[in-house]
Amino acid sequence: MAETLRPILELSIVFPGLLLAYIPVKAYLRQPARRLAALLLPLLLALVVGGGLICYRQRTSTAVALAVVTVFAMAAYVASLRISLWKSCTVALSVCAVFACLNSVTRALDAALSAQESGPWFCLRAGLCENALCWLTTALAWYPAAHVVRSMVEDENFAQTWYIFWMLPLLFIVLNLFMIPDYRETLYTGRVLQGYAIISLALLVLLLWFNVIFLLMANSLNRNARLQQENHFLSMQQERYESLKSAIEEARQARHDMRHHFNQISALAEAGELAKIKEYLDKAAKRIPGMDMNICENRAADGVVGYYCALARREGIPFRAQVDLPAVIPVDEIDMSLALSNLLENALEASLRTDPARRSISVRAYMYSSRFLLIQTENAYDGEIHKKNGVFQSSKRKGNGVGIQSVRRIAEKNGGASAFTLQNGVFTAKIMLRG
Repeated sequence: MAETLRPILELSIVFPGLLLAYIPVKAYLRQPARRLAALLLPLLLALVVGGGLICYRQRTSTAVALAVVTVFAMAAYVASLRISLWKSCTVALSVCAVFACLNSVTRALDAALSAQESGPWFCLRAGLCENALCWLTTALAWYPAAHVVRSMVEDENFAQTWYIFWMLPLLFIVLNLFMIPDYRETLYTGRVLQGYAIISLALLVLLLWFNVIFLLMANSLNRNARLQQENHFLSMQQERYESLKSAIEEARQARHDMRHHFNQISALAEAGELAKIKEYLDKAAKRIPGMDMNICENRAADGVVGYYCALARREGIPFRAQVDLPAVIPVDEIDMSLALSNLLENALEASLRTDPARRSISVRAYMYSSRFLLIQTENAYDGEIHKKNGVFQSSKRKGNGVGIQSVRRIAEKNGGASAFTLQNGVFTAKIMLRG
């Protein structure tokens, strides 16, 4: 019984590995966690037990079986998530790299514990020790994976780093595979076993150190990106405030001049100059500024919409806003402002590339019941919108459209939804944020 269990123990490390990989991305599952576990765990258990029994009967190493189980687990992991392939693969490779280092450490321990045993698998004590190390690593990594790594996954401003970081865990996986001796007896030659154990531990420590450095760097970059976004909103609010101050000053001056207008009108009335009174009133009315600066009660939405309204009018683009939001909303105002500014910025840029006769932007935002905030923007668009794997491509550079992806991520983060359509030359974006 113990002999049968040994190869199965080597393959069973896929369970703590898969659990650790899911911790930072649990918010992006395509289906509920319980249903996913009910589908995935029986298949993995069958592969682990079946692969272990085949290895036991054939008296062969578990290397091929472990590779098959790992590839299947990674494929199922990637397919079960609603995030980019770069992120899911990088997280999966990082977990594989840590467990590959643990496997090398266990290989050295197995050689030390069972010097006289020449079986193709770890001894029972080494197999149990490997599983204990893997589960202990999962427990220790739970908090950083659920907080720091999750914030990296959720932050679109950190997207470029995912295109590079996957190389580091892949390098450590290759190094650990390269160190595996062709023959077990090689470990007992001279000081090879001591050197193998030291190098395995060094690789594990080095990988963990690199991961800590990367997480600290990612946390710093995320914080800086957040501050840049807040500074952007503050600059919009400042410009909005200056415009409002200017409008208030113009209105104050107009009220100040009103007495003189009345005197002039009174003089014209006494002279019976009706035509001149109408002409004078028409000229005076044109000099009074429009007091349409207050778009809604919510200051954040008012600042964002007012900022892009001013930019659109400066370019001669018709801008219609129907924003009915209270001063306090149940969703995060930073997320709401970021989604709104992304949509309006995309609409403004698209309008500038559209024939002037067709240019128009409209935005509508309101509360549906007390928990749902709905935002809809429409703008005329000349050209084609390209999609790749259901993701909108940027019209300014190669790759995915960052603005739309950011809006989609914000909607998903708040438990809402988003939809984007192009019909009859009009691009429509609809998002729902849940409080």
